[in-house]
Amino acid sequence: MQMTPDGTILFHLGPLPVNATILYTWIVMGVLILSALLVRLRLSDTGELTRWQNLWEAVVETIAGQIREVSGQEPGPYLPFIGTLFVFIALSNILAVVPGFQPPTGSLSTTTALALCVLIAVPLFGLARRGVGGYLRSYIQPSPLMAPFNVMGELTRTLALAIRLYGNVMSGTVIAGILISIAPFFFPVLMQLLGLLTGVIQAYIFAILAMVYIASATRDRPGAGMPKGE
Repeated sequence: MQMTPDGTILFHLGPLPVNATILYTWIVMGVLILSALLVRLRLSDTGELTRWQNLWEAVVETIAGQIREVSGQEPGPYLPFIGTLFVFIALSNILAVVPGFQPPTGSLSTTTALALCVLIAVPLFGLARRGVGGYLRSYIQPSPLMAPFNVMGELTRTLALAIRLYGNVMSGTVIAGILISIAPFFFPVLMQLLGLLTGVIQAYIFAILAMVYIASATRDRPGAGMPKGE
């Protein structure tokens, strides 16, 4: 059983090998771009809205509400980044129910790239909101001796973010393979339904954790902008 799409080389673009991870990522991007274009062609702010526009407006409003609840800030600056993370991961996982499709989120290279995006975005949002001095001071709180540990914490939580998503997707693939080998006609239907649910949940968890890290970097005072219980 193929555990990751990285090892499947489909074709070459000159000297560049294109594996299944790259191709499936292109497919997810193509579906998102096509759906956005379809909505844009019939975009309306008055009168009757199309089903696609209703769907995407509901998604955007839900993400914006979650950002506002997690960060205690207006969602505008963070919505494009967090929304893109959620939609890409959710669609990648949902498309796993299509026969032959391997979600790119089942590749450690993809999840690492997404986590690196979060790693870069956190200080950028922090610098934009708090300034250079205000952001860098957060690394020496409560004591300058904590600076190395705070930097290490930034790196390790990003690594954990990548491994968590990869592990959850791959564990689902392994379980599906085992169940299909036991009862190939019954379990695939259950696994597809379960895959739809867990795929969206994993996308939600990844996006929320990314927003928690950003909120931590952009809050103006200790404890502000963090969800209850953190």
